[in-house]
Amino acid sequence: MSGILDQDIKFLPGVGPRKKTLMNKEIEVFSFGDLLEYYPYKYIDRSKIYNICDLRDDMPYVQVCGYFLGFEVFDLTPRKKRIVAHFTDKTGFVDLVWFTKPEYVVNRYRLDVKYVIFGRPKEFNHRFQFVHPDIDPLSELKLDEMGLQPYYNTTEKMKNGGLDSRALSKIIKSMIDRLPSGIPETLPKYLVSRMQLMSRDEALRTIHYPHNSDELARARYRLKFEELFYLQLNILRYVKTKRNKFRGYYFPRIADYFNDFFYNHLPFPLTGAQKRVLKEIRSDMGSGRQMNRLLQGDVGSGKTLVALMSMLIALDNGFQACIMAPTEILAEQHLQTIREFLGDMPVRVELLTGLVKGKKRTAILEGLADGSIHILVGTHAVIEDPVQFANLGFVVVDEQHRFGVEQRARLWTKSKNPPHVLVMTATPIPRTLAMTIYGDLDVSVIDELPPGRKPVVTVHKYLDNMSDVYSGIRKQVNEGRQIYIVYPLIEESEKMDLKNLEEGYVSMCNAFPEFKISKVHGKMKPQDKEEEMRRFVNHETQILVATTVIEVGVNVPNASVMVIIDAERFGLSQLHQLRGRVGRGADQSFCVLVTPYKLSEDTRMRMDIMCDTNDGFKIAEADMKLRGPGDLEGTQQSGIAFNLKIAEITSDTELVETARREAEKVMAEDPNCDKSDNMIMWQYLDYSRKGNIDWSSIS
Repeated sequence: MSGILDQDIKFLPGVGPRKKTLMNKEIEVFSFGDLLEYYPYKYIDRSKIYNICDLRDDMPYVQVCGYFLGFEVFDLTPRKKRIVAHFTDKTGFVDLVWFTKPEYVVNRYRLDVKYVIFGRPKEFNHRFQFVHPDIDPLSELKLDEMGLQPYYNTTEKMKNGGLDSRALSKIIKSMIDRLPSGIPETLPKYLVSRMQLMSRDEALRTIHYPHNSDELARARYRLKFEELFYLQLNILRYVKTKRNKFRGYYFPRIADYFNDFFYNHLPFPLTGAQKRVLKEIRSDMGSGRQMNRLLQGDVGSGKTLVALMSMLIALDNGFQACIMAPTEILAEQHLQTIREFLGDMPVRVELLTGLVKGKKRTAILEGLADGSIHILVGTHAVIEDPVQFANLGFVVVDEQHRFGVEQRARLWTKSKNPPHVLVMTATPIPRTLAMTIYGDLDVSVIDELPPGRKPVVTVHKYLDNMSDVYSGIRKQVNEGRQIYIVYPLIEESEKMDLKNLEEGYVSMCNAFPEFKISKVHGKMKPQDKEEEMRRFVNHETQILVATTVIEVGVNVPNASVMVIIDAERFGLSQLHQLRGRVGRGADQSFCVLVTPYKLSEDTRMRMDIMCDTNDGFKIAEADMKLRGPGDLEGTQQSGIAFNLKIAEITSDTELVETARREAEKVMAEDPNCDKSDNMIMWQYLDYSRKGNIDWSSIS
């Protein structure tokens, strides 16, 4: 059977070389098996016939059955015509409309034959019409056997090449009819039984041609579970292999550096969440296996303090540590924060960015090589070839989604063994997404703010209430605070967005002639952008007009107001990330979401969620439900590293958890992947990995 599934689609009736090429290029379908797993995106019930007198304008696709009464052809232009056919089922009349091939239409359909019309009814001039409907003689259809008709995603090129959904459906039907019964099972018998799953053979046939909704639901559940189960099993096996291969450094000591800091330099008591996370990290570092841990926590939750205390454990065990940040200004702020935390402790902390040159750079490279530099703070410059450590044992990667996989992997080459890795992100990631996107990372969460921090107050204002916003800004600046004003910058509308930002900057200068105002956007020269940011950080300007380049970055405790213009154009996670730029000092801070009055229901819901909660995880869950995982800011480098054909991490959260539990059971019961009952599973896992998933990129 696997031989048949591996056969080239060119052998299917109705495909041929041209359509084969189209299917290869447009939807990456090459074999019978690929086509079998090209699932419909929706279904329409073809068993029911409606009376024309019962049609409504809000109906989806429906069927009516009757006779043609006649045809009319209207000239729209010298080369373009409109064809209208009048049709009845004796309960009423409808028009069928085409805008192409009048001769084909008029010559194909007869007045004395009963036809079934399938399409979407729309009212026009007090009469229903179907535009370009599907038409079949009633004698050729077995309506009671048709059940739910599948619809497949196709591209414009495919449609132009005669491969619309209907043509694809016919090709798939002919293929399924040719397949002998017994498509091979991919899951062990005990698992199919335990999960009460439909067989794979039945599920694959049913998913394309279900007779009813219950049958379809069972087929979808089976195929979704299988997909998610193998996804989780592959992650778990990859993690196990990786951990066996890379032992990691053993850090048993807690000594002078850590204790001196904890008892004499700790700026404020640790929160319960910080203590819990430190305990998890310390356990990893003392286990003898390489740590790969994701640390999630909202902006201001104290991730940097946890990272520093973890680095001090590395120092206590005779190793160096490094923290890598995505921008020079963020690296400089980490340096300043760490030095302030350490005070007069005998720990040498240095900065390495693209701006560090000449003798200073040479001295730093020498200090890293001879071990006299204990902690290095840097940007991408850290992974350049000339940078060599004496004994790098601990690496912190901040806002890791800003770094490519290869860039992070090069850090491993800086040490004899792979160093312990702590990945930090201020973008909260829902659990089901984290266990899949960051499947090989253990996850820690800081879900408490340090004492003294006040939650940011978020309000929603309309564009015609800007005078209120301006008066609030003036009041805050006069009290010594600073203000962010953020405009969207979307690639598709970049020119218009930059124009809006420039106009916004001018209007702010006119509205606040007494204040100094900076302007920052991603299209500026890097040095100009850095200079404008520096002016704001150093309190030389009171208002910063910017695009989302400030979403991840500077810590300005004095900034107390974040105004987001056209907030309806941002996703929830991005709004939350922007809001995190304020509320970093002890003063009450505010986030103002400014939108037009007219908003969609989804957008109004986003604004309400932002005003109702500061909980990043609640916001991330809501964002994933509204937009799907592919749009979540900060959770991926360049899309998910695997292709899900039928399951959705967004909506199938319970099934993701179930699949994970079952995969964990399998790994616990069969750690060497060699039990005879599971051979079918391990073989399928190896087969499906060929070119489908790059597991090494999930790190």
